[in-house]
Amino acid sequence: MKIVFHQKFHQKYTGDPAAADGRLEPAEKKLKGAYEFVEAEPIAVADVARVHDQSHIKDVKRFDRVYQMALLAAGGTLQAARLAHSGEPAFALVRPPGHHASPDSCWGFCYINNIAVAVKTLLGEGLVKSVLILDFDLHYGDGTANTFAGSQQVKYLHPEASSNLEFVAKCKSELRDAPGYDIIAVSAGFDRHCEDWGSLLETEDYGTIGRMVKEYAQEHCQGRSFGVLEGGYNHQTLADALEALLEGMG
Repeated sequence: MKIVFHQKFHQKYTGDPAAADGRLEPAEKKLKGAYEFVEAEPIAVADVARVHDQSHIKDVKRFDRVYQMALLAAGGTLQAARLAHSGEPAFALVRPPGHHASPDSCWGFCYINNIAVAVKTLLGEGLVKSVLILDFDLHYGDGTANTFAGSQQVKYLHPEASSNLEFVAKCKSELRDAPGYDIIAVSAGFDRHCEDWGSLLETEDYGTIGRMVKEYAQEHCQGRSFGVLEGGYNHQTLADALEALLEGMG
């Protein structure tokens, strides 16, 4: 398992909770030494345009600090996807998040849809023919769903349940029912944690989900899996839950 990261992700680029001071420091501290870190690089605008139309890109570009950070986040996610395609599970520890960014609009602390751009690039380059996306963030990734609406190549899953046991079981059943895909991508939002906004999942539940992802990848995807950070606003529990997820996925 490799972690794609850049020290610039510690910088506060706007005033929303995803950009809050200190959000990623506990995660970096916890993971450093346990995993190899790879420095993120900005994505090419041509790859962003695989998902977002020019008017949307122009709108985001008006806010230069946000735009530059969003390009770096999308680039880091694409690097994680490429590592996964080569057989190395990877996680993009990046911000801003992306799953609320649709082709022509965005909201919810998102600007460029990191996971959608990575998936579209893998597909566009012919590296994979089909992708399964598991999004366990508290919030429905409408941008990802809108991007791939009607697609025969990409399946988007966003399980919902009223208890942690039901949620883990729902993840298991939805992965079990998914046919084979070439790679599994994870929109990893940690705001369902029992000490975050969603007040649902325990830290160990993320480890269980990580193991499910690994098992699915081994059975269907030649071991190919990657993840990207979405939500998660309790900085310490984000770090703890991410560590559990990566231990499961690795």
